[in-house]
Amino acid sequence: MEHQAKKNALSGKKVIVLGGSSGLGLAAAKAAAAEGANIIIASSNQSKIEKALAELPDGSRGYAVDLSQEKNIKSFFGSVGRFDHLIFTAGENITMSMLEDTDIDSGRDFFTIRLWGAFAAVKYGKAYINEGGSVTLMSGNFGTRPSKGYSLGATICGAMDAFTRAMAVELAPIRVNNIAAGIIKTNLWDNLSEEDRNGFYKHLESTLLLKRVGEAEDIAQAFVYLMKQPHSTGQSLIIDGGAVLV
Repeated sequence: MEHQAKKNALSGKKVIVLGGSSGLGLAAAKAAAAEGANIIIASSNQSKIEKALAELPDGSRGYAVDLSQEKNIKSFFGSVGRFDHLIFTAGENITMSMLEDTDIDSGRDFFTIRLWGAFAAVKYGKAYINEGGSVTLMSGNFGTRPSKGYSLGATICGAMDAFTRAMAVELAPIRVNNIAAGIIKTNLWDNLSEEDRNGFYKHLESTLLLKRVGEAEDIAQAFVYLMKQPHSTGQSLIIDGGAVLV
């Protein structure tokens, strides 16, 4: 058991976080770094990357990569070489709307990075993953418990859950898992006014079983767990304060 624990420790491992310049991705990068991992982050915004690197240990690296373009993702993995763990948290804000108010052409754009970006990352990253390595993707609990107006979010989350299971089978013995997060306090909700956002959080606090809205650090702990857990694959780990139960 002691040998197995050392084998799955993150110390000295190379962890790539796509979408790692802010929000859940940056929190995951920090948590992995605290475990001794060597961190590489990538996102489309160079200024955010530089700011994030200032919050990460010396030696961490960052790359500006347009994750909406397959060729850029392919080139990125070719340049960074072999690594141990891949985390994908990249995605733009989703605008919630009822079905009759949803513009389908605009809706397609939400899949470009969240689904197809993740697809390309796995497609081109898998050849560089070291033995014992893993992939951890990102979806949400909307796929399990959607609310009115969440059709796009629920569809994307359901697709990511299914993609995770498919990749766990196809890439074995590389472990492929997914985190289905609930509402978390991140910049994802910056499209709401401060008043609306605070009201939204307050409502959640009154309904969630744990009586608080999740923090980015809660999800970061889940990423670390799945990287270190040697006997889990094809799973979508729900971290949502009990939202799917109420």
